[in-house]
Amino acid sequence: MIILKDILYKVAIDAVKGSTEISVNKIEFDSRKVESNDVFVAIRGSISDGHSFIEKAIQLGANTIVCDVLPETLSEGITYIKVDDTNKALAFMAANYFGNPSAKLKLIGITGTNGKTTIASLLYQLFKKAGFKVGLLSTVKNLVDDIEYKATHTTPDSISINHYLNEMIEAGVEFCFMEVSSHGIHQKRTEALHFTAGIFTNLSHDHLDYHPTFAEYRDVKKAFFDNLPKTAFAITNSDDKNGQIMLQNTVARKLTYALKSYADYKAQILENQLSGLLLKINGNEVWVKLMGTFNAYNLLAIYGTAVELGIDSLEALRLLSELESVSGRFQYIVSNTGVTAIVDYAHTPDALENVLKTIADIRTNNEQLITVVGCGGNRDKTKRPIMAAIATELSDKVILTSDNPRNEDPDVIIGEMEQGIASQNLKKALSITDRKQAIKTACQLAQPNDIILIAGKGHETYQEVNGVRHDFDDMKIIKEMLEQLGK
Repeated sequence: MIILKDILYKVAIDAVKGSTEISVNKIEFDSRKVESNDVFVAIRGSISDGHSFIEKAIQLGANTIVCDVLPETLSEGITYIKVDDTNKALAFMAANYFGNPSAKLKLIGITGTNGKTTIASLLYQLFKKAGFKVGLLSTVKNLVDDIEYKATHTTPDSISINHYLNEMIEAGVEFCFMEVSSHGIHQKRTEALHFTAGIFTNLSHDHLDYHPTFAEYRDVKKAFFDNLPKTAFAITNSDDKNGQIMLQNTVARKLTYALKSYADYKAQILENQLSGLLLKINGNEVWVKLMGTFNAYNLLAIYGTAVELGIDSLEALRLLSELESVSGRFQYIVSNTGVTAIVDYAHTPDALENVLKTIADIRTNNEQLITVVGCGGNRDKTKRPIMAAIATELSDKVILTSDNPRNEDPDVIIGEMEQGIASQNLKKALSITDRKQAIKTACQLAQPNDIILIAGKGHETYQEVNGVRHDFDDMKIIKEMLEQLGK
């Protein structure tokens, strides 16, 4: 039996109407899921306001309402808790409800624009190989040691996070690696969690549909490091101009990694091939199965974190050499005629540029590079012309197509992308709205030994059109197309 007052520990309460000595069942912020004796937390979302559903929650059996504005009429026998910030209150209540599981294991948060999924997933892989029970909370999937749960958000809601962490404690998990998105930080989903470490990857143009300015986007990321405890360590990419900003006000132990500047964890790229990288990390050489400069940064962050978490430095290098690439992150196949098809999640200007420059580093220029790229609907519109400009500047041919148009007209999205193409590159580009047809056309245009990059969706196995998700897997489709065409 859970008593209401026990899950209100550390919640900043403005007013209480009713008793906090009552027993409660569970916490909900979705009124449709409320059952008898539940606590309903009214969250103000981008689409709807939970305060509009307070009466519905009471009708379904809620005995406690947590809100930032009390209803005009208070129902008899219901406890009302008025707080300043219901998102923050939910974070602390969820942690208390599950017994603060984040304090019972080592929780490592990874934030930044690009690289979060790769770093979190590969740290999970590395620590599993080292013999530990490990958890993962990521864009691709959530793992409680070996048990997999489908991911719906980069950073899950506060209740889900604590539920998964609690499952991890029960499974004997020692380390959990968690992607921390700017949305998750801004919506206080990570507020009541106890982090052992924070990793910063990089910062570039993204989510300006959600954050009004780049400065706010940066400062939200910084808030994650500001809130780390003294017992934690913060490791940041010092080659990124925002890397040091992340460390300005943190009380955590400060560490850095870099390829170009002085850092605690320093690497040089000795070889960069499609089959992998030869790196020199802090004086020791290691061959890894991932490729590209962006992965050199990811691997450095992973190495530094592993060493700081207690893995011997030489053992960490050995484990690094065994790591396999993450689904949809520079995932490639080579066809019968030598056509290399690469599928990558690159959906920001910086990520797309990184992938295209990585391909430029390994190609001979005797082949053509054909890029298939789109931009998501109902997301940051300002990056659309920039993405098209980068693609046409760094590719021989570009096919602009749909990504996840969501509730926007895909032709309008493509039209906005076209605005960014420089006049001298217009002849390189064509637009095909149907993504499957765009991939097929790229395969038809490809000659032996050419390279096809399909960017934007990566690991996703769906395409969202008018709010409906249809089966769509870039890697599966390009394999089928190359086989059909005998390439």
